[in-house]
Amino acid sequence: MAGWTGKLLRVNLTTGKCASEPIPDAWLREYVGGRGLAARYLFEELDPTVDPLSPENKLIFATGPLTGTSVPSSARYMVVTKGALTNAITTSNSGGAWGPELRFAGYDLVLIEGRAPKPSYLFVYDDHAEVRDATRYWGCGVFETEDGLRRETGLPNLRIAGIGPAGENLVRFACIMNDKHRAAGRSGVGAVMGSKNLKAIAVRGTQGIPIADPESFLRAVWQLRRQMNENPSCHAFGELGTAATIDMTQAWGGLPTRNFQQGQFEHYANLNGNSIRDTRMYRNKACFGCTIACGRVTYLGDAWNKFLVNTHPRNWRVAGEGPEYENAWALGADTGVGDLDAVLKANWLCNDLGMDPISMGSTLAAAMELYEKGVLADDQVELPLRFGSGDALVRMVEATAYREGFGHELAEGAKRMGEKFGHPEVFMGVKGQEFPAYDPRGFQGMGVAYATCNRGACHLRAWTPGAETSGVFPPHTTEGKAPWVINEQNRSTAHDNTGICLFVAFAGGPIESLVPCTAAATGVPFTIEDFVKIGERTWNLERLWNLNAGLSRADDNLPKRLLEEPHTSGPSKGVVVRLEPMLNDYYASRGWSSDEGRPSPEKLAELGLANL
Repeated sequence: MAGWTGKLLRVNLTTGKCASEPIPDAWLREYVGGRGLAARYLFEELDPTVDPLSPENKLIFATGPLTGTSVPSSARYMVVTKGALTNAITTSNSGGAWGPELRFAGYDLVLIEGRAPKPSYLFVYDDHAEVRDATRYWGCGVFETEDGLRRETGLPNLRIAGIGPAGENLVRFACIMNDKHRAAGRSGVGAVMGSKNLKAIAVRGTQGIPIADPESFLRAVWQLRRQMNENPSCHAFGELGTAATIDMTQAWGGLPTRNFQQGQFEHYANLNGNSIRDTRMYRNKACFGCTIACGRVTYLGDAWNKFLVNTHPRNWRVAGEGPEYENAWALGADTGVGDLDAVLKANWLCNDLGMDPISMGSTLAAAMELYEKGVLADDQVELPLRFGSGDALVRMVEATAYREGFGHELAEGAKRMGEKFGHPEVFMGVKGQEFPAYDPRGFQGMGVAYATCNRGACHLRAWTPGAETSGVFPPHTTEGKAPWVINEQNRSTAHDNTGICLFVAFAGGPIESLVPCTAAATGVPFTIEDFVKIGERTWNLERLWNLNAGLSRADDNLPKRLLEEPHTSGPSKGVVVRLEPMLNDYYASRGWSSDEGRPSPEKLAELGLANL
């Protein structure tokens, strides 16, 4: 079958066995690829009640049929597992060049099971796959590991996805990093990888990707390229990166500040896209096949020696990537740190140590709130955890990755940390996962989007601020937002399944543009209606998995702060999130039961899931 390779690489780390398996054709047609296909395997093979850090958990790396093709921004792959942070199904997405390389090696998916008896890495070169000793790399940062594996194998074009010390130490929000600065960042997928003693997956591929109808495919690709080139957002992302979003959220009172205690940050201009471009940016950077190039290559400059840490010598690196919008917010506004130098260094450390900067910054912000309220005393923390302290930010990133001192508490995430110290209310998130950078008191639709997301709080499944600031909906109303969120969730899920970056949709390439690309690549005559249904099928399958794992409507909730404590200033002054009416509307519109949020038998039959 064209478009797909049709092959899964199954790796049992306990035995060291690597074997290629065919992927059922029916599953490819029903889910297309990516997170949907991986979720289908997880539903089939994994007991939802397992400990996510046990050998029984499974870790799936999944591409889509457009990954590695000439479709713009075709770099994406998904990591799907039971999250170490959330105990829910998680689907974490990354770009760079690793996903395309896996396809060039001849695989659509890699499924990891078991636990290696010693630190190991998986080496894949086209049809050859083997588990190798990685003892020499255990304890090394992401950058050193990538360089070392290329030297060891003699393959300068080797593509590597791996973990840093945070993953080895089972930090619950550890990432899987590839191409040094690209991340499958959320929900603790790196901790799951670390629990399996798997340091990295190193891939080299030399095979092409078969296309069913090359002429139609190229025609669809060039139409998409023209649309993107004519869209102003495509060029704005390249010029200012995602950090340009800071100005929008600040203006609308939706930039979470000091652990969501305010909705605007007085030092936001130090961290926005203009500041990064004008003071630290060397050049922009693109993932594989991307015409947007939203990445930032930045000089650390004085930031390196200004904030010293124990594990990296002076001037060890002078350049890095980022920060992206979410990173600049979490390590900046949420912790009250307006010093770009501190944010740059903390972001660099998160990448090398392999840690999600969103959860890192948010968890530290919760600890800072506890410290300033007197719950945490000086003898419990290494240094004063005051909002705005760049020293505390940089040092705690390092301490968390190595679980040193109070970093051991931070490594558990904000929910577990807050509960341990008797203040669960400081956790700002859903299903154990910390919020990203949009306060739903400023953007009401994000409230129901966060609450209902299967992987925990997430902005990428249904991003409402664009609609709420452009006249589609007023930002502070609830009417009509639940059905709109559902439609966006279904469409973004189908988008993820193709292997194309979601930013294409923001830059002139909605899912309608990917349908002809996918149809021409695979030879399957998909329609936009098919794609929306595929997204809905995937979403409901993930929901079923979570219900089987013990989650319920009680987990589709928001912190009391957002529901009862309005902002006292700014455009969102006096506003709280009115979640309940939106959630009721959401369940009814989804065809789910009102008490549990369980898909009805009729809905499951409609989606072809009745037998599950």
